[in-house]
Amino acid sequence: MFVRRHPLLFATLCFALGCAGSRPAASPPPAELGALERVALVHGGAGPWAVAGYRMGDFALRQLDLPRGSFKLEVVHHSPALVQYTCVADGAAAATGASLGKLNLSLVTTPTPEAVATTFRNRTTGQSLTLRPSASFVQRFKDVPREKLGEAGREVLTLSDADVFEAIAPGP
Repeated sequence: MFVRRHPLLFATLCFALGCAGSRPAASPPPAELGALERVALVHGGAGPWAVAGYRMGDFALRQLDLPRGSFKLEVVHHSPALVQYTCVADGAAAATGASLGKLNLSLVTTPTPEAVATTFRNRTTGQSLTLRPSASFVQRFKDVPREKLGEAGREVLTLSDADVFEAIAPGP
């Protein structure tokens, strides 16, 4: 097997997947995970931009009256190809269950950070909601140092929706 012949790759995959030898580590069912744990499971950490995406996705599910994991949901994230801004897509995926594999999550590359926005659409009804990080969020959490990401992500959970994101007209 290719992976086993490359020890570093095998070790990295085992760590990422929670493997202990060939036995998977026990983990709680997703329903029992909190927001930060869900974000970390999908994204690898729970920094402020990923947590903002989670908050946006959770809000959108409620507004569109869809359950987590619904195939009826389509999520399109518009962002420059810069980690800070693309983290929002992982947070939205953690909240909604949308994924590349289910073909209901996509990334559209934009030229500037000002165009960052995520559109959530109910494929059945056509109803959509486009959210973007609020100006105050961007100012407060732009370029957070790596060692402060977890603390900043926890802080984002305590903020009001208006301090994290705002709704805009559908389609950025």
